[in-house]
Amino acid sequence: MQTTIQSAITFKGFGLHSGKPACLTIRPAEADHGIWFVRTDISAEGAKIPARWDVVQTSPLCTLIRNDAGATVSTVEHVMAALAGCGVHNALIEIDGPEVPILDGSSVPFVRKILACGVKPLDAPVFVIEILAPVSVQTDQGWARLSPSEAGQGLEMDFHIDFVDRAIGRQNKHLNLANGAFVRELCDSRTFCRAADVDAMQAAGKALGGTYENAVVVDGDKVLSPGGLRHWDEAVRHKMLDALGDLALAGAPIVGRYEGHKAGHAMTNALLHELFANKSAYRIVSCDAALALKLPGAGVERNEIPAFH
Repeated sequence: MQTTIQSAITFKGFGLHSGKPACLTIRPAEADHGIWFVRTDISAEGAKIPARWDVVQTSPLCTLIRNDAGATVSTVEHVMAALAGCGVHNALIEIDGPEVPILDGSSVPFVRKILACGVKPLDAPVFVIEILAPVSVQTDQGWARLSPSEAGQGLEMDFHIDFVDRAIGRQNKHLNLANGAFVRELCDSRTFCRAADVDAMQAAGKALGGTYENAVVVDGDKVLSPGGLRHWDEAVRHKMLDALGDLALAGAPIVGRYEGHKAGHAMTNALLHELFANKSAYRIVSCDAALALKLPGAGVERNEIPAFH
């Protein structure tokens, strides 16, 4: 069945790119509502923005959504990944500004509160997007692909990254996101950047709220952030976290295989555009009990959240 959260939960922090204070509250919603953002700092007319692939606007380094009235919310990927990874299908997200708070740079603060407040079943079936045929997009930097999964599987993910800094280097990871794997394996992995890129990002008005506490900063073979890495392959894990958050903008869980080679937010969104432009590449089906157990978030427990220092 579809789900929502049991009660409202609030998060306060700063925007990673704007550097401005931000307060976000996730509220329960009824069945078939989906995920919507509401800007509480502007007039009610035009304040609602759907968390949907076709309202994503081009924005470097994050995912930004915009409604027809011009209202925007950026850096939605971490909270969207948390909702998808905890199996939450319906929520109303109130936010008092244009950027989601970055918190610690991962999804784990969202996951902790979602699982602490609890997920509530609703009286309506879940529909999933089943991939029937491969679709892909490619740029000079990399590529991304959706293809059918093996029989009986939910969402599988393969990701490959390659950075010149030896602290990251080449990393590959495969993960079946069934039954809480996102919470166990990905949710605590933080956004990252190269020290060499920080000045350029800030000169462009980005990363103004970035610190060593909300991002992993690397310089050559060194990790500059205190405490080092939470996982030796934290970078590729975070890329997978981002991909799940961006795929959640499809509006329903995806049953299939996602592959990303040096892919990012824009490429994953372009992949969704390619998918929905090809009606023969997917179908929307009601989720039975067996498939429900294969979806991200099914059966996850609070004690599965990774412990780190």
